[in-house]
Order: sequence, then C-alpha cells, then structure tokens
Amino acid sequence: MDSSVIQRKKVAVIGGGLVGSLQACFLAKRNFQIDVYEAREDPRVADFTRGRSINLALSHRGRQALKAVGLEDQIVSQGIPMRARMIHSLSGKKSAVPYGTKSQYILSVSRENLNKDLLTAAEKYPSVKMHFNHKLLKCNPEEGMITVLGSDKVPKDVTCDLIVGCDGAYSTVRSHLMKKPRFDYSQQYIPHGYMELTIPPKNGDYAMEPNYLHIWPRNTFMMIALPNMSKSFTCTLFMPFDEFDKLLTSNDVIDFFQKYFPDAIPLIGEKLLVQDFFLLPAQPMISVKCSSFHFQSHCVLLGDAAHAIVPFFGQGMNAGFEDCLVFDELMDKFNNDLSLCLPAFSRLRIPDSHAISDLSMYNYIEVSFSRIRYHEAVQRWHWQKKVIYKGLLFLGSLIAISSTYLLMHYVSPRPFHYFRRPWNIAHFWNTTCFPTKAMDFLEQIYLISR
Repeated sequence: MDSSVIQRKKVAVIGGGLVGSLQACFLAKRNFQIDVYEAREDPRVADFTRGRSINLALSHRGRQALKAVGLEDQIVSQGIPMRARMIHSLSGKKSAVPYGTKSQYILSVSRENLNKDLLTAAEKYPSVKMHFNHKLLKCNPEEGMITVLGSDKVPKDVTCDLIVGCDGAYSTVRSHLMKKPRFDYSQQYIPHGYMELTIPPKNGDYAMEPNYLHIWPRNTFMMIALPNMSKSFTCTLFMPFDEFDKLLTSNDVIDFFQKYFPDAIPLIGEKLLVQDFFLLPAQPMISVKCSSFHFQSHCVLLGDAAHAIVPFFGQGMNAGFEDCLVFDELMDKFNNDLSLCLPAFSRLRIPDSHAISDLSMYNYIEVSFSRIRYHEAVQRWHWQKKVIYKGLLFLGSLIAISSTYLLMHYVSPRPFHYFRRPWNIAHFWNTTCFPTKAMDFLEQIYLISR
C-alpha cells in the first residue's frame, strides 16, 4: 500500500451544513481522509425549507474563504449585489444608505443553493465521503472515537485522528466538551423571534429595487428583505415573542401589517402574507460563547458550534467561513501539526468570536430598545465614519510629528527643550474628543461590517 495512504489522517466532520461542507473542502486539499456525518437527509434530494427560500448576506470575509478553495466565482455568480440599505419609513418614504464606496457591496445568496454547491464541491474530492441520516451519539476525543447512528438504527463506532464539530448552535460535539474541566460556556436567548416571509415577483420582475438590503425599522421590531435570483425577496420579520403571540387570526395579521408595514401588504399580497405567517411558528435566536474551541489535538469547534450569534450584524455565516480559512492558514504555518494548530486556533479566534458576538448583541439592543429617530441613526452612522477617519488621520499625523521631533532631538546638539512639556501624548489623547475605548469600538464596527 502507498505510504501516503497509510499516513493519511482520518478526520470526522460532524455536520454537513455550510461550515462543515466548506471545512471538508479545505481539509481534503491536504489529502486527509474526510468523513462528513450529517443528521439530516441530503439537501440535494430533500427540501428542508418547506417551500421557503432563506437568503444570507455574503461579505468580503466569506468570499475570501470561498476563494481559497476555488469557489468564489461560482458562488458570486449566483448572488445579487446589495450596494446599500434601503430604509422604509412608516409613511412609505424610502432612503438609501450606502455600505461604503461604489465598489463595496455584500451579496444576497441562497442558503439552500450555497449548501448544495458546497456539498457537491466537497464530494468531488476522492478523499471525502458523505454520510447523511447519521446522528452523533457519543464523542470521545481522548480515544479518537465517535459513535454514530445511521438509518439502519445500529450504533457504529468510528475512529479518527481529528473530530471537527460543525454541528451548529445546539452542537452535540460541544455538549461533550462541556463535560471537560475548564471548559467555559454561556448562552443567551433574546426575547425576539424571527419569521420568514416572501415578496413574490411582480409582472415577471422584482417588486422593489433589487440591489438593496431593504429594512423596515419599527422600534421594538423590524423587517428586512433580501433579493433572490428568482426575482422574489426573502423577508424576515424580527419581533418579540409576546407580539407574535398576539397575532392569532388572519385579520390580526393583516391589521398588524396595515398599522406597521402598510407598504409591504401590496408587495406580499394578503393571501400569501397570511399563508406564510402561519406556515411555521416564529423561531428563537440564541447567542453562544464558549472557550476553548479545541480539546488537546483531537477535537475542534467551528462556526455556530463555537460561536452562535444573533443575526443583527449579518456576520454569522461569514464568521464561520473565516474560521475555516484561519484554520487552514494555521495548518500551513504549523505544517499540519494538530498539536500546535488547534491551541493556536483557539487563541486567535476566541477574542474575535466574542467581539463579533458582542457587536451583534449591541446592534440588537440598538434596534430593539432605542427610541432614536431613524434619520438620527443614519446621521450617527455617517458621524461614526467621519470620527474614525479623522481619528486615524490624527493618529497618523501625531506619529509623524512625534517621529520628526525624536529625530531632531537625537540629531541636534541642542535639543528643543521647549517642545517637551506640551507633548504629554497620553494626557492629550485621554482629554480629547477621541477616547481610546470609543475609538476602538467604532473602528471595530467599521472594519467588521465591511
């Protein structure tokens, strides 16, 4: 037998969703033997959405991960650029808020189609094998063993060198790691739920402007709409469960939309609105933090299994994809040595993951519990960008001036003593209108949202 086959590492990827299938592609490029275990049916032959199209926002971070496995062009060609937010006021007035420059945009992509494409891409590697309808029963990373239950209902033990938990916010892999000493875990359900609705095409075309993320902000609840390739829009209504519980009849739903989203009724249609509203109950949203993301050199968590976040920053999928890219970069750095790569992954990703979780929760609080007027929110957004730009420009100028002073100080035989006293930089920075913590926070918001 070929020595390369004998030495090939065996990896069990738990979860065949977006992150699991992408991670299988990354690991297969390293000639590992990959077995992907997914509890559900193959989405390419089964319909999990029950006729409802769920769209996601693909940002630059997610695209970089897809590019690394040669899938960026394929996925981007199936997405719709959203170059700005379109804010719908209660009066029906619409206001566009660009994401940045004309060249900057995010993509609206179908979650279902993206998952199918990633699974198909992973299966093209001869070292990848998919196991659908296989539920994880036990996870024993110390012994490098998992127990799965297939459609034959017979438990099967599987040995492997690495267990990769990509099984979502309610991760079974993570639940086993929680029994290990010094594993920290916290979760938080927010009072809001979400419900998917649909705006169908109108006369064979989009019923609204397609290249926007449409937003209907309404104090403690809101609705958004992302464009589909089918000329429809996928809408998501975010609202406290207490409010959902009040809408019990068709008339309740119509009256509610007439009061808060009057311009959406002719777009959706009363019949389809009622049908979609009562198709499925409102779904909960959970935020999960844990530490570490790994156990020794035998197990690692990626995506929602490691850091489920509320969707108000639009970075859940992108953060999961970036996990895969960062893990791959570390495997390059440590020459596939899992004993070095896994601890480095936790050290690198935990601070970033907790930060995006906090930012997402911050956005949720701003959306849900603030009475700020909508035009003021837009003004604040523009102000933040100006503050960040001016603050960075000021810092750059300060560094340049300081460098010049230090050069003159050490070169000149007679130092400029009269320059010394005013240049108490720490005191100056702390007493200006750019406090460090505020600048750091605003810069985080600006950079992460790109």
